[in-house]
Amino acid sequence: MSRHFLTIADIGDRDLAAIYEMALSPFDDTTLQGQGVALVFERPSLRTRASSSSAVSELGGFATFFSDEEIGLDTRESAEDVGRTLAQMYAICAARIRHHEVFARMASATQDQMSLINLLSDVAHPTQAVADVLTLAEHFADGHVKDLAGLKVAYVGDATNVTRSLAVALLRLGVDVTVGAPEGYQLTRGGLEDPSSLSGGGTLRLTDSAVNAVAGVDAVYTDAWVSMGFEDEAAKRRADLADFRVTTQLMDHAKPTAVLLHCLPAHRGDEITDEVLDSAASLVWRQVFHRRSAMLGVLRWIKEET
Repeated sequence: MSRHFLTIADIGDRDLAAIYEMALSPFDDTTLQGQGVALVFERPSLRTRASSSSAVSELGGFATFFSDEEIGLDTRESAEDVGRTLAQMYAICAARIRHHEVFARMASATQDQMSLINLLSDVAHPTQAVADVLTLAEHFADGHVKDLAGLKVAYVGDATNVTRSLAVALLRLGVDVTVGAPEGYQLTRGGLEDPSSLSGGGTLRLTDSAVNAVAGVDAVYTDAWVSMGFEDEAAKRRADLADFRVTTQLMDHAKPTAVLLHCLPAHRGDEITDEVLDSAASLVWRQVFHRRSAMLGVLRWIKEET
């Protein structure tokens, strides 16, 4: 049976630790030799495509990109038939999709013959969370993920799939997470990637004040207010979230040594100002670098390296 990487919550502590380790340790460039990875993108992404294709190549495999126009999940062809087709030619399918339930349908249709990687769904963004953990560990703990315990991280703005995966990953490492968001944009209980369901580890705190969220934290994280699929709500979202813009004034409430994270693309002037995004405190380009690291770790884990 193939391994899948669909949410952080799915992965046990031992396997997650192995992914973090394999993301940065020396690797065999023949791990995927002769094997293909299908990159299925219902939604576009510069960093996800670049990091996925480069990681596959570095491990000796080959990647083929399929856009929404080429496949048309459940419009041109059912998700099941797409999965069955790809499983005839590829060892792994890494997909960036609109509806998370497609993964379960593909796995069932292919009888788990093909490994599945979630490159983003409406439920979770686990590869981004791995990259974020690696970025924080590099900055605060000399690369030692387990030494992040006790760190304080605030996420401000629209709490999304990114927030969920990030919070689950950090809480399990003993990091305290605060999510600052207005009513209607805050985390809700339930779902496959649910940080509120965790016991032990770090603490999760929710607040409707950006200032309260970032007070005394080591890292401030934000994301776009107007994500793909919400363009019609752009004006309302900008008004509702205006008090959660990450500015130099907001960063002043965090620790003087606090860093800034953003999974990109950034809408400069909306959720974040140029002064913060381009400041010395910004780790966004190390996050980009570690998107590749994260994919290396996930791919190596899927191939069951020891």
